[in-house]
Amino acid sequence: MTALDSGLHLADVPEPRLRGGGATLDVLAAMIPAYTANLVAGGRGGFPKPIVLGPGGIARVTATADDVFAVQPGDIAVATAIFRSNRTDDAQEALLGWTGIGGDGRPTPTTDRMRDIWRDGLFAERALQPERTLVALPGADAYPAPERLAFLPWLSIAGEGIERAGVRPGHTVGVVGATGQLGAAAVLLALARGAAAVVAVGRNRTTLDALAGLDPRVLTVPLSGDRAADARAIRAAAGPLDAVIDTLGMVPGPEPTMAGYDAIRTDGTWVLVGGVRHELPIPYHDLMHRRLTVRGSWMGQDTTVREIWSMIRHGVVDLSVLDVTVVGLADPAAALSTAADAHGLNVVVLVP
Repeated sequence: MTALDSGLHLADVPEPRLRGGGATLDVLAAMIPAYTANLVAGGRGGFPKPIVLGPGGIARVTATADDVFAVQPGDIAVATAIFRSNRTDDAQEALLGWTGIGGDGRPTPTTDRMRDIWRDGLFAERALQPERTLVALPGADAYPAPERLAFLPWLSIAGEGIERAGVRPGHTVGVVGATGQLGAAAVLLALARGAAAVVAVGRNRTTLDALAGLDPRVLTVPLSGDRAADARAIRAAAGPLDAVIDTLGMVPGPEPTMAGYDAIRTDGTWVLVGGVRHELPIPYHDLMHRRLTVRGSWMGQDTTVREIWSMIRHGVVDLSVLDVTVVGLADPAAALSTAADAHGLNVVVLVP
């Protein structure tokens, strides 16, 4: 992408050159999020240009700088895109090859510099990424379907939310926005964590049916848009919930999110993971008297990535449930159009 109005196009660019703190990669598979066309059109914030987009995926490490130790040449690694300054008193975070700024979401000179330096994302045959965004996946050479592993960055984001919610075996968990790709990831991981019931809440009834087919513990609630009615339906599915994970994207209003809030039991936990852009009308006394815990969760820690990879490697999370459409580099516009129609367990993966 060369300019804001240039769109995403195929081009031959110079090989990424190894630099301190980084590793060069042969890209194996990178998921194309459903909202990528909107992002390319400028609907989700900016990034430096020219740039090779691609926020995360699976790759083989080809070379590392002398000061890199977390990965080695030959490793299969996941690129998470999240680059952290590691300054404890003033944390700065940004997504590389994408939009997304930590903290209050406003760019700073530090986050601008982070993204200016690292522009070689994973929508390419080869990429350059800093060590801080790479997590080695021991044993991934033997995994038969690297295109399915491209979903691992999304599972890690969802898994961080599940972790922050304190989900344990026997808990009842609601996932609001379950028909999106992040929501579907949260459903998979709540099941893997031993949830007694997972209430999948969303608008797309076909996707809800697909989620219900995963496991008898998945109970579905289609959203109506009426906060009170939706809250009653969510509570009726499995009783008041121990935890609700909100994974909604850019929706017209806060009502579906607040319906999830209304369905939490006393002493329960509410975790916000999605992309809702609205102020939430949280009532002070209700929050206090129900002793609710409200937590934010953005991206994932390396430990979460490693734990989820272990779950995949040993069959606790089965990625064969994904419906994967593989696309190549030749037609970016068609790839983005295909991705825009994907949702839930349907994913579009670039295999360059």
